[in-house]
Amino acid sequence: MIRYLISISLIALTVAASAAIFFPDHWIHRYDDLISRQARIYRLDEKLVWSIIYEETYFRAWKTGAADEVGLMQITPAVAREWARETGFKEFEREAAENVGTFISDPERNIQIGCWYLEKLREQYRGRSAETAMTLAAYNAGPSRVEEWTRGTDAAAISESDFISRIGIPSTRAYVSSILTRYRTEKKPS
Repeated sequence: MIRYLISISLIALTVAASAAIFFPDHWIHRYDDLISRQARIYRLDEKLVWSIIYEETYFRAWKTGAADEVGLMQITPAVAREWARETGFKEFEREAAENVGTFISDPERNIQIGCWYLEKLREQYRGRSAETAMTLAAYNAGPSRVEEWTRGTDAAAISESDFISRIGIPSTRAYVSSILTRYRTEKKPS
């Protein structure tokens, strides 16, 4: 039985890898409907959400990060529990408390929570010249880091390029720059 399960798993992985290599448009656009639906709910540009997922996991829903982030948008257990609490649905709170990894591994729920969190972060930077860059930096490194990188400046007026140059973590600077480039140059997902 175990050999059978291992064989099936290997076949599934081979098919998924082949799809990514031979059908990249399918691979990178297979969640477009979910992204579009959740982005509309949270008043986000679906192209931005798509660009974040591209950077975070290249559309691999099973991906787990080094800090226990899960799924397409690399949601942390703490963010998932906060979202569940804020929904007011006791069932979500219970599920998040019992097995948060399973709770956020579903692609639709993962994108939903990711969009909720992204909008929550964006509210803090709305109207600023570097709004999108600040939101992405907060998504990657946390809002306290954005405060640190804007200390001593007029945070509302700092330009995007100036903000990016002030990002003190090279991987976060690369993350923000990569997403912004993709977001602004890629054709809209179909």
